Amino acid sequence: MTMVLGIDGGGTRTRASIVEGQRVLAHAESGSIKRLRVGAEAAEEHLRTLLKDVYSKAGVTGVPAASCGVASATLPGVAEWITAVFQEFKVERSEVVGDEVIALDAAFRGGPGILQIAGTGSNTIGRAADGSRETAGGWSSRLGDEGSGYWIGVNSVRWALNAYDREQPTQVLKRVGEIWGTATIGDLVNLGDSTPGPDFAALAPTINELAEDGDPVAVKIVQQAAADLVNFVLLVRDKLRRKHSIAGEVPVAWTGGVIEKMTLVREAFFAGLHAAAPEMPVARDGVVPLEGALWRAVQLTRAV
Repeated sequence: MTMVLGIDGGGTRTRASIVEGQRVLAHAESGSIKRLRVGAEAAEEHLRTLLKDVYSKAGVTGVPAASCGVASATLPGVAEWITAVFQEFKVERSEVVGDEVIALDAAFRGGPGILQIAGTGSNTIGRAADGSRETAGGWSSRLGDEGSGYWIGVNSVRWALNAYDREQPTQVLKRVGEIWGTATIGDLVNLGDSTPGPDFAALAPTINELAEDGDPVAVKIVQQAAADLVNFVLLVRDKLRRKHSIAGEVPVAWTGGVIEKMTLVREAFFAGLHAAAPEMPVARDGVVPLEGALWRAVQLTRAV
């Protein structure tokens, strides 16, 4: 059986596995390899550390094939630098694709379906039976990514500041100030508006806790996040049906900590999809994107 390497380069950490058939030879994790998030130097250091670690655990010095899924894979230079590092580590055949691509294949193994990603960022991607793809959202943290961890964090602060102006009750600013170590509203705003600024996505678990306790700002935020994720899925579903003549429902899968760990978002996401499309199959458990990278790596060996 052929040995392959799969890599899932997420926004906060990177996971890698080497497998041979159904047997996992090694698994390792490191920091993000997303250049836009950590910078080019740190991204390359994280990848090299990851490969050294997973190779050492597997007892190998190279692999026949590797698939790496990473956010911003289409940006100039991203695929090139990762491929160059792969060549140094004796990867014979490789590909660098978007993180949404490996997640989609983790769910559907090359077949049709819709995947909702909701982690640090968000993106929705659908694939027709002929391989054609349709997307919605995913326009970066500054310009979109509605329903993502970043969106939840930054908009919680924005909406809480609006509530502060209106003298409406919320614990969001108090809790964020505790997390950021800011003593006043002015300090919080200065830190939140700084460059590169704090990790807004890291606020999502706290917003979830506040929403579960009934905080009015937090409740509205998680409700809107879920509604945006539902709308993206329905938009991609409409594109697939309208542009690719798909009859019947398209299965939906999902991945990411926002849906997996934020109970109120998850429940509202499922309920919203069921209300809009009762017959549409929606996976109850999230997909593991790394499995898609490993599956794609195997396909590379078969294409030889």
